[in-house]
Amino acid sequence: MIPGARLVLLGRQGAGKGTQCVRLSRHYVVPHISTGDILRSAVREGTEFGRKAKEYMDAGDLLPDDVIVGVVDERLGLDDTRARGFILDGFPRTVAQAKALLDITQPRGLDLAVNLEVPREAVLARLAARRVCSDCGANYSVDERPKYDWTCDVCGGDVIQRADDTEEAITRRLDLYERETAPLMAWFTERDLLVEVDGVGDPDVVSDRLVRVIDRQRSLRH
Repeated sequence: MIPGARLVLLGRQGAGKGTQCVRLSRHYVVPHISTGDILRSAVREGTEFGRKAKEYMDAGDLLPDDVIVGVVDERLGLDDTRARGFILDGFPRTVAQAKALLDITQPRGLDLAVNLEVPREAVLARLAARRVCSDCGANYSVDERPKYDWTCDVCGGDVIQRADDTEEAITRRLDLYERETAPLMAWFTERDLLVEVDGVGDPDVVSDRLVRVIDRQRSLRH
């Protein structure tokens, strides 16, 4: 295995992307950097772009590209990413963000952008079946329920279906994701940076697929 990794992991919500990011982070011993986590951290620490992000978030506005790129740039400037690399989760979402990312990561750039492919129907069914604890956020499903009558095993809170996990709301999110990411996938493909991995199956099996594909592609590049 080539030490470290500089990866972007793409995929529909509900495709198991977060779980696989954590597994890859441990395998390659690199930080898993999710957009949500770094935004919250930047706001909490009061960094330059964290303060800008807070202004938009407090006003209920979408963050413009320059603020999101600035927050990611701040995070990728820390020593842990410079030493071994990173796995980005939730960024980039647009071609403009992808171009900025390649600039930020020069001279080494990216190893790969990996698309974890799970059919839309499977994602829709998975998200519609999801249930969460209203207190601690622990995840369950209609097939993997808590032990006692929709009471959280972790904290005792009520386990509910989120308001945005209705089939209609999920469909809107999936439509938006596909409209946003189609140009992004094409952009990575044009630069020979995109690989697709089947995300259906047991998480251990999917992890093995990801590692095999990533290692093969990185060996060819190096």
